[in-house]
Amino acid sequence: MNPKQPLENHLIADEPYYAPQHNEIELFEAAYRNAIPVLLKGPTGCGKTRFIEHLAWRLGRPLVTVSCHDDLTAADLVGRYLIVGGETRWVDGPLSRAVRAGGICYLDEIVEARKDTTVVIHPLADDRRALPIEKTGELLHAPREFCLAISYNPGYQSVLKDLKQSTRQRFVSIEFTYPDAAVEADIIAVESGLDAALSAKLVKYAGMTRNLKGSGLEEGASTRLLVHAAKLMVAGIDPRTACRGAISETLTDDPDMLQAINELGASLF
Repeated sequence: MNPKQPLENHLIADEPYYAPQHNEIELFEAAYRNAIPVLLKGPTGCGKTRFIEHLAWRLGRPLVTVSCHDDLTAADLVGRYLIVGGETRWVDGPLSRAVRAGGICYLDEIVEARKDTTVVIHPLADDRRALPIEKTGELLHAPREFCLAISYNPGYQSVLKDLKQSTRQRFVSIEFTYPDAAVEADIIAVESGLDAALSAKLVKYAGMTRNLKGSGLEEGASTRLLVHAAKLMVAGIDPRTACRGAISETLTDDPDMLQAINELGASLF
């Protein structure tokens, strides 16, 4: 079995830019000090991943991120036996590595993983703070520095893809929304270098698309998409073309909805 594996390459050296919305930083740090796992919930592209990167930097802990999907198995998280150099060796998965090294393990979009997979985190997310490795018989006890964080988008939850109460009641929850207009404009300007006037117009455009959620759109334009459009503009792309490529064409394939969103953009740019 492999020994404790260092995660120096998972340390974040430079401060990731993050604009606080409320008291989410203080809440996360208080949960971390008390060894309570954290659930981040909110729409796609609103800053959940950037937030966890910022907190990993603030706390000086390595960050191991797992993007969850339908085929994610417990072995993908915990580890498996592999043939290495003609020998059968146990190789830790990302969750086990984070536990051993006292890092932060971030399971992004946890509801996308199979339900039988999420059960593996239960003993880590309560007072036991332990990870059983059934195939080796080892029981990993998480050091004080370890933190488990998960995220999901409540807007996409359904009967089949929802976070079970047996899972979510183990966590402190932090809700994220899109920032208010002034903060979002500042984020766009800092991330892309776009001037303040155009950044403000992008935020106004985003608000128009978000008002269409449930009326033809699954989601409105995220802060992430606004930054993409802003970067295209800074690179010399015409604003209407940038908005069409980074926002409207990304949000929908429906011809009528595309026309409506593009007309909204044309009214501003």
